[in-house]
Amino acid sequence: MLYKQKPLTRMELLWQKHRLCNQQDGDSCIETVVTKSPGTVMGLEPATCYRITIRSVNAGGKSRPSPSRKTTTVLSAPILSVSSPSYDSIAVSWKAVYMAVGFSVSLMRSDGLGRMLKQNTTNTSFIFSNLDPGTLYTIKAYAWNANGLPGDDFTYNQRTSPKAPADVQVAFNSGVLRAIVSWMPAEGALTYSVTASSGLLKLKCNTTSSSCIIPSLQCGSEYSVSVTAHNDAGSSNPTDAVSLKTIPCAPGNISTEEDEHGNLLVSWSRVNFGHYYVVFVKSDDGLEVYCNTSHTQCHFQSDCGFTYFISVFAYNKAGQSPLGDVFNYTTAPCCPSNFRAVLVSSDTVEVSWSPVRGAEMYETKAASWRGTVLCNDTATACTLSALRCNTRYNVTVYSFSEARGSNTSCASKYVATAPCSPEIKNISKEALSVISVHWQSNNEEATYIVTARGETGLWHCTSSGNSCTLINLPCGSAFSVSVIARSPAGQSLPSYSVPLETAPCCPNDLTLTQVTQSVTNISWSIGMGAQTYATTLESPKGQAKCRTLKNYCLLGCITCGTNYTVSLKAISETGLTSYCTYQGYSSSACCPSGVKLYRLGNNGIRVYWRASEETISYITDLCGSKGNFTCTPSSGVSYCDITEIPCGDVYTVVVSPATDKRLKLTFCPKKIYSVTCSGSSVGMVIYRGKSSAEHV
Repeated sequence: MLYKQKPLTRMELLWQKHRLCNQQDGDSCIETVVTKSPGTVMGLEPATCYRITIRSVNAGGKSRPSPSRKTTTVLSAPILSVSSPSYDSIAVSWKAVYMAVGFSVSLMRSDGLGRMLKQNTTNTSFIFSNLDPGTLYTIKAYAWNANGLPGDDFTYNQRTSPKAPADVQVAFNSGVLRAIVSWMPAEGALTYSVTASSGLLKLKCNTTSSSCIIPSLQCGSEYSVSVTAHNDAGSSNPTDAVSLKTIPCAPGNISTEEDEHGNLLVSWSRVNFGHYYVVFVKSDDGLEVYCNTSHTQCHFQSDCGFTYFISVFAYNKAGQSPLGDVFNYTTAPCCPSNFRAVLVSSDTVEVSWSPVRGAEMYETKAASWRGTVLCNDTATACTLSALRCNTRYNVTVYSFSEARGSNTSCASKYVATAPCSPEIKNISKEALSVISVHWQSNNEEATYIVTARGETGLWHCTSSGNSCTLINLPCGSAFSVSVIARSPAGQSLPSYSVPLETAPCCPNDLTLTQVTQSVTNISWSIGMGAQTYATTLESPKGQAKCRTLKNYCLLGCITCGTNYTVSLKAISETGLTSYCTYQGYSSSACCPSGVKLYRLGNNGIRVYWRASEETISYITDLCGSKGNFTCTPSSGVSYCDITEIPCGDVYTVVVSPATDKRLKLTFCPKKIYSVTCSGSSVGMVIYRGKSSAEHV
């Protein structure tokens, strides 16, 4: 070394590089300025021979270089590449070091615990095994040359990878479909990752703690759950997989089937990991029943008119499946109860029933081979009108709801309508008070009732055929005749009425009074319904007729002493005629002719006449102011003697035929005679003429 005395301000170190310390010129020169001794030259190359000289430097310049001296730098430190391939090993590797013939690698826990592990090797890698997992180790390595001189060392801190966590526990929360995975912490682990695998699906969670929540698990799945510990050295092997079976999914394809006996069959599809199923059926009145089964069907007793809310849950050890779709099933509305069908008229049926559960509307249907009549209403009664008469209808009341439609299983009732109304075709008169009514109708098993309605009452006759006879109808009456048909189903409407008029009544009382020898007065009581009367007296000698609106008549040209038949026709306003016959009438005997008075003895008178018939008896009457005298001779005698008659008086003399009852006829001629006195005896009998008095 060369030193300058004054003033010394600095020194220069000159390094000249010589490969392998040979005498060749150096490749480069490195000059370093230092202010004190010793001085350090930086930036030299390892395992290189250098010639070193020193010069002093001040303001005046540089001194001459000191004598050189040779020196060689040590080997460079191996650059380590360190990893922990497993939880109990550390792998160390490096690149070859120039001029190195061997390497020394040592390992010791960074916390000073345990012993140091050292390995000399000519290789460029080494693996330390049987280490503690998750532990920080300090690794030091250096190379040595052929002279056994060690080079620079390289120190590296490396942690072993953690060991797989132990005691992995999986707790499944069925309510939120997530799992809580927990484990014993692994030494040296900084983080953990949990993997839940199911087929291609992988769910992960990362944490620094000893538990982790895996959300969003799928129902009906089986997961393999493993935990891996991580630190800066790497990851542990995954733990042995723990199987996790989630809750089953909610059963799908729920269907219901209802049979005619009111049984409800609920079916569904089988789901993965469903060990058994529970079906809850809740009706809209709040009542709930359930069924527990390992099959995919359940039977329930159902009632009409209810809405059932059906939920099916699947179960396994993990718990209950989520709530799936709530299946609504509405049973058919109940069939109407207290069903009554009443025929209220010949073509109208009134149907009534009690309201039933589940029914929003009712449809009443009356069906026959001729057609169908429908009635829809929300009320519990319906009137079926314009039905065909004499027809058997099948009447059914169906209940209806929007959710289910019609209940088509309701029972029906047969209702027969009343017979059809007959049609009167003809009314014929069989006798005076007998009328036959004929009609047309096609009713089956019907009885027909004919009614004649008049002012005096009702008359009926019944028949199962197509005609009927009304008897004992009163004469002289007007009737309205109609026919109805009656059967077990009911009664038809009456037929159209046909007017009927019976012939007038024959007068009950008929009296003939002979007014004169050729005139007879005939009178009678009024005949009901008669307006005009025609009377006839008929005999072989002729007939006498009279037509009148009154109830009496004078018949002339009557022959005395003749037997007559008496007949009368009572004629109504419309021309109906009743022929009435009565007991025969005999006109009185003819009045005698040639009546004369003769004096007979002192105080006697003889009345003489010419008889019209020899067998007739006569009555002789002499009427005067002094007395009345009568004598009745024997039949066939044509005179009569009256003794002790007062003289001096005027007498009216009548000789008339005697009747059966010895009555006097008043219409024979009356003659007037004066009987004079001769002394106290009858004198002359003088004819004075006929009497002018009227005789009725």
